[in-house]
Amino acid sequence: MQALTYHGTKDVRVETVPDPKLEAADDIILRVTATAICGSDLHLYHGKIPELKSGDILGHEFMGIVEDAGKNVTAVRKGDRVVIPFVIACGECYFCAQELYSACETTNPDHGAALKHKEKITPPAALFGYSHLYGGVPGGQAELVRVPKANVGPFAVPGSLSDERVLFLSDILPTGYQAALNAEIKKGSTVAIFGAGPVGLMAAASAKLLGAETIFMVDNVDYRLEFAKATYGVIPINFDDADPSEKILEATHGRGVDASIDAVGFEAKGSAGDKIMTALKAETSSGASLRQCIASTRRAGIVSIPGVYAGFVNAFLIGDAFDKGLSFKMGQTHVQKYLPKLLQHIEDGDLQPDVIISHRMSLADAALGYKTFNDMADACRKVVLTP
Repeated sequence: MQALTYHGTKDVRVETVPDPKLEAADDIILRVTATAICGSDLHLYHGKIPELKSGDILGHEFMGIVEDAGKNVTAVRKGDRVVIPFVIACGECYFCAQELYSACETTNPDHGAALKHKEKITPPAALFGYSHLYGGVPGGQAELVRVPKANVGPFAVPGSLSDERVLFLSDILPTGYQAALNAEIKKGSTVAIFGAGPVGLMAAASAKLLGAETIFMVDNVDYRLEFAKATYGVIPINFDDADPSEKILEATHGRGVDASIDAVGFEAKGSAGDKIMTALKAETSSGASLRQCIASTRRAGIVSIPGVYAGFVNAFLIGDAFDKGLSFKMGQTHVQKYLPKLLQHIEDGDLQPDVIISHRMSLADAALGYKTFNDMADACRKVVLTP
C-alpha cells in the first residue's frame, strides 16, 4: 500500500509499505477514504516529538470502510463506514470505566520509550501515528490501517453525511469541544482563544455553541483571523500589532476573560530570551501563549490547554496563577466520550466543521500538503487527503 512516512525534520514521503494485517482478535483493517493533516502533525514534521523513527507512518485523523475484522469484533462489521478516534482505548481499565479514554493504561505498549527518555515523560493512551512515545502504532495517512481495540474506537457514521462533514470527529472537533467544556463556557461567557489553527477554530465553534457571548481570537496570521471573524464572530487580535493580554484587559474593564484556551502548545514563538533558554536546554517550550493566557484570564478563571506540550516550560508564571486563583485543565482528548453528541450537532446543523477545509489533495501529494500547511502558503487552513 501507499503511506506517508517520516524520515527526519521536514522530510516526509509517500512510499510503498507492507499492507497491515490483523494482529489481535479485536482488530479491524480499515480502507481509508479520507484523512487529514493536523496541526499537531506539524510537531512531528519539525522533529519535536521524542521517539519518532524513520519509516514511521503518520496520521491520526482518518476514516474509512471496514475491510476485515477479527473474530472478536462485535461493534462493527465488514463494509461499515466509520470514523476512527485518534486515541486508542481498551474500554475496560480504571480510566476507561470513567470515560477518561485518553488516560487508558493498557493500550500503550511502549511506555519503556518514555522511561528511557531523559525527561521521564509518562504518556497517556496509545495514539495513531504519533511516535513510539505514544505506542508506535502506524497512522492513517495511508491506504489501509490496522485499528486495535475495534469494539471501543470505530464510530459508525450515516451515509447521508459526506466524509468531509464527519472526518474531524476523529480529533480536532472533539478536541476543540473538550477545550471549551474544560473552560466551563456557558451562556454569556467571555473567552480568549490563542491560536487560530484548526483546533482553535473548532474551540471557537464549540464556544459559540455553548453560548459564549464574547470570543477573542489571538494569532498573527491575518487570513486565519479574518476567517475566524467571518465564520465564528470572534474579535481578532494580531499579536504582531499589539500585546494580546493588554487588549483583552482593556476590553474587559481590566478584569480579564472568564477563560482562556491555549490552542497553540509548545511551539509558540517566544522572546529572544525564550530562544536562548531553549538552546541551552533549560526549557523545551517557550511558554509564550501560556503566559498570555495567565495574564488575560480573570481571577478565579480557567486556563484550558488543548495545545500539545512536550517537556517543560522554564518561565511558567506559577506565582501569578496562584495569586489569581486560576484553574488549569489540559490533556489529550477523551474522544469516544463526545462522539454521539457531536454527531447529533452535525446532523442538526449546529456544527459544520468542514467549513475550515481549504485544501483537498490526493494522498500521493501528502508531502506537498505538509509543506503547504506548515508554510501557511495559499491561505492554508486545513488539508484533507484522499487515498
